Amino acid sequence: MDRTWPRLDGVRRIAVLRPNAVGDFVFALPALHALKHTYPDAELVFIGKAWHRAFLAGRPGPVDRVAEIPALPGLGMPPDASANASADAHAIALFIERMRGERFDLALQMFGGGLYSNPFLMQLQARLTVGMRAPDAPALDRWLPYREPVNRRLALLEIAGVAGAWPGPMPMPELAVTAIDRAKAVQALPPGAGERLVILQPGATDPRRCWPPERFAALGDMLAAEGAQVAINGAPAEAALVRAVAGAMRHRAVVLAGTPESGGLDLGGLCGLLERAALVVSNDTGPLHLALALGVPSVGIFWLTNLLEGMPLRPSGLWAALSVRTRCPVCGRDNLAQRCAHDVSFVAEVSVDEAAGLTRAALAASAA
Repeated sequence: MDRTWPRLDGVRRIAVLRPNAVGDFVFALPALHALKHTYPDAELVFIGKAWHRAFLAGRPGPVDRVAEIPALPGLGMPPDASANASADAHAIALFIERMRGERFDLALQMFGGGLYSNPFLMQLQARLTVGMRAPDAPALDRWLPYREPVNRRLALLEIAGVAGAWPGPMPMPELAVTAIDRAKAVQALPPGAGERLVILQPGATDPRRCWPPERFAALGDMLAAEGAQVAINGAPAEAALVRAVAGAMRHRAVVLAGTPESGGLDLGGLCGLLERAALVVSNDTGPLHLALALGVPSVGIFWLTNLLEGMPLRPSGLWAALSVRTRCPVCGRDNLAQRCAHDVSFVAEVSVDEAAGLTRAALAASAA
């Protein structure tokens, strides 16, 4: 960088605002580790969602504590929603008051271009505010221009750098797996003798990023025929998709979908299972990035700029299949600037043969 941003003296407490999804949290891990490396005596408070609080409670790592933020316009609510009309307006005011009482020395905005998140962060009244700034967003004390598309991990690491934090040796795994995680994984899927576990992840929040289920089934059959134990994972909302993939396979696969009570895994249990896996094959979604943070060899199926955005800092653990389709297979509309109404796969041009070749290469490298 052209400028060296100075380290702040006397930092006792740091706030990091990033209330979004699983993959987005993983993208922030290098920045969180850098902050903890530079300010080892400071308490790092992650301002996030309920799932962050549940997942990070008691988990060793750079985050010391999670403050669960209520939904705000542009931060968990549609931007045009009125905070005053929200039933949580009082909770919002109380949360901001409580955060001011923390007397943060550093507050970092890691949630987009800052149109809504920068004004919120400024209300915390930290000694120093840091983050990205889009042209229509207010300026923080130290800021960088917001860019898209970018490698998300590097962009967030650069924000930490603006706060004077640069990483030491990057840990691997980047995320700790606990004894509780491992016990949950064993309960869901006891390990077998000579286990060579491959986890398929056929879902994603955006249907355009989903490889067709019949192709996951064909790949699962190939893996099972070659001696792998195949498990198919999905969130509770993806249970029907997981069952469809398993039902289309000729070989038996373990179905892991739904709540822990119904045979699925929570995020901690998934980490415990990922740690045992020889390979993960996944769409571009949270569990893929969890696997990469845990050092698990992974085959990822990506749509266009998502590969740039989601590329790990250690790319040697990822075998990527890339679809460059931009026009909808149904209506022909270009989806780069604005999406059409059709929830169809934009990654279907990745063939089973291509994915199988990447899978075999990843397993061979893992064995070596």
